[in-house]
Amino acid sequence: MNYISFWQKWALTVVLTVLTGIVTAQETALTLDAIFASPKLTGTTPSKPVWAPNSEHFAFSWSKPGVSGRGLWISSKDGNEVRLLSNTESAPVRDMVWVNKNTIISLRGNHLWQTTLRKGEDSELMAVTEGAHNLSMSPNGKQLAYISKGDLWLADLTTKQNQQLTKIGIASLSNLGKGRYSRPEREIGPGIWSGPTYKWAPDGKQIVFHSVDRREMQKVPFPNYLAKETTPNEVRRSYPGDPNEIRRVGLLQLDNQAITYLDLPEPSANQIIDFNWSPSGSLLIDVASDTAVERKLFVVAPNQSKPREIWKGVRESRMYTSFGSCWHPDGQQVVFLSDMGDRYGLYAIDSSTAKNTPKLLTDPSYDVLSAPMNAANRLFYTGNGVNPYEQHVYRLDTSGGKPEQITHLAGQNTGYPSPDGQNLVVLHSNDTAPHELYVIPGKGGKAKRVTHSPLPAFTEQTWTSAAYVTFPSLVDDYTLHARMLKPDNMKPGKKYPVVFGPVYSNTARNRWAGNYSLVQQLLVKKGYIVVQVDSRGSNGYGRAFREEFLLDFADQDIEDYASAVAYLESLDYVDPNRMGIWGSSYGGTLSVYSLLKKPGLFQVGVAAAAAVDPVFFGTDDVAIVRTPQTHPEVFERKAIKYAANLQDKLLFIHGMQDHVVPFKTTAVLAEELIKQGKNFDFAFAPGATHGWSREPNYDRYLFGKLIEYFDRYLGEPSE
Repeated sequence: MNYISFWQKWALTVVLTVLTGIVTAQETALTLDAIFASPKLTGTTPSKPVWAPNSEHFAFSWSKPGVSGRGLWISSKDGNEVRLLSNTESAPVRDMVWVNKNTIISLRGNHLWQTTLRKGEDSELMAVTEGAHNLSMSPNGKQLAYISKGDLWLADLTTKQNQQLTKIGIASLSNLGKGRYSRPEREIGPGIWSGPTYKWAPDGKQIVFHSVDRREMQKVPFPNYLAKETTPNEVRRSYPGDPNEIRRVGLLQLDNQAITYLDLPEPSANQIIDFNWSPSGSLLIDVASDTAVERKLFVVAPNQSKPREIWKGVRESRMYTSFGSCWHPDGQQVVFLSDMGDRYGLYAIDSSTAKNTPKLLTDPSYDVLSAPMNAANRLFYTGNGVNPYEQHVYRLDTSGGKPEQITHLAGQNTGYPSPDGQNLVVLHSNDTAPHELYVIPGKGGKAKRVTHSPLPAFTEQTWTSAAYVTFPSLVDDYTLHARMLKPDNMKPGKKYPVVFGPVYSNTARNRWAGNYSLVQQLLVKKGYIVVQVDSRGSNGYGRAFREEFLLDFADQDIEDYASAVAYLESLDYVDPNRMGIWGSSYGGTLSVYSLLKKPGLFQVGVAAAAAVDPVFFGTDDVAIVRTPQTHPEVFERKAIKYAANLQDKLLFIHGMQDHVVPFKTTAVLAEELIKQGKNFDFAFAPGATHGWSREPNYDRYLFGKLIEYFDRYLGEPSE
């Protein structure tokens, strides 16, 4: 009797254990609510690290898993000692600079805080003007510059007084204060999409700054339906062929606050990529046309104000591209990122003359992916020398030798070298791991992890790694590349639905992509195969493949997706009758045009923030479509012309405060589809901008609509 009782108890224990495991598994299952819960599953992404001037420590803002706000953290150069320095009761850290090897100034709310390493003291130092940002310490360590409301200010760390240095800023037209184009009428700061802000001269007597004037751009109303009464919220937003921002470089003299603007070509048609001071006080200015056709480098001699052109590059076929430059460690040469060859590379040129031919410094077999970083006698940069899907940090000793790969963690690595070049902080992520900080010796070696950001609920999940595949193009001789996520434990003989997305160029990458990665993982757990294709326009495959995108949007790149569909249909575990596509911005464009130009290629499409009318592209999009005046045929390729072709399931997603792709354009296409008697669906968000996928509440709602749509039309058929 006791023998039977023992085994009965044992069986009951096993059953309860199994049931408990099932319940636990159900409780920890990945859901849409879990993805968008607060705090975030992935925790707080650490900020860009800032090195101490003596290279012994670096600072960053971060918080431990489950802790709100951003604290000030410090790490030793080898990553062995990591600690929180800031008062936990203070506001989140928004910016930081080193005064000296022992002292950090950080911006929290509208106050500067001073933190010392040696004593571990952290105290409020002084107030600054509202909205302060972009801190920068003066060379003598006694004053700190910042930007507020479009102007430069100076905080005296001794007297605790604030001084306004410029009177350039003019407030925005927008009364809503959200969206990409809700920017000041005039300001010191970057352009709409990129550009520098300001930098101290080495002697501390001057500041070079970037002034942006938008008053010549069109006033465009974006109705605000959430106001008490509907209001036409106006922003400055022009279209291809219209006047762009006026971007100028100014020199501010600190002793008398006099400003001299440099005479640079066509400020309404050229963007300032960057500017940098040499140790001797020469100023390097990197300029490119909005069309990307022209690239120029200028140098201004010490105590002068006349730019001298040292290099010019022109290529009519150039479109979206990467630029960057810095001074060579010798202070005489200039090192710049360019696409003169088949791959992006770093080139050096003597700044003393305009007749020298640039010399290639890097390996021509792969692309350099970042501007160069100068540290001691070394140059650091990122490149895809391992394969097109990964990004690694490389070091080039300027005294001679070939570039060396420093990072070896598979995935995406962005490096921040110490001033002495002896150590490197790396921001790393991959398919299954969000961004974390690591430390690596400057000569290469084992990576030491500094931060651990995700919540326990994230680490308890099983995340699916991607496979990277190639297949032939159906229309030419290119080999195409794709990233594929497949459900775990796939059953033999079963056919699975496929979702392409988010589609865009440069998406077949081993990296963590925030909400996009979480949603992809959820789709995989629901039984979908998720695919991303590097369509033409992507880098990593040579200049010709990249530049075929010029004037050819939503055309040959769609053929790349057709080739991908053909490849997938050849796999015995893919259901050819259940294929969907989705994307946002240009990814939304691809989704719409794929359905309208190739009916039946996909059974379902979700087009978010889709640009469907090139007439309403932005002034910076002239890099890919040029202007109606020069290339009118390109601007006739509106999606509305193909509306009659719709036969597949289509869901539009759009934010009504999207300044980049106006909601109006999707509304006009929707009207034509209705007139054509076509059936489609629409999910909109009254206050969402172009960045809807990262906006609280809107992200959960709109991704919910996207997944629900795929489930309805591609999910497992009901039995």
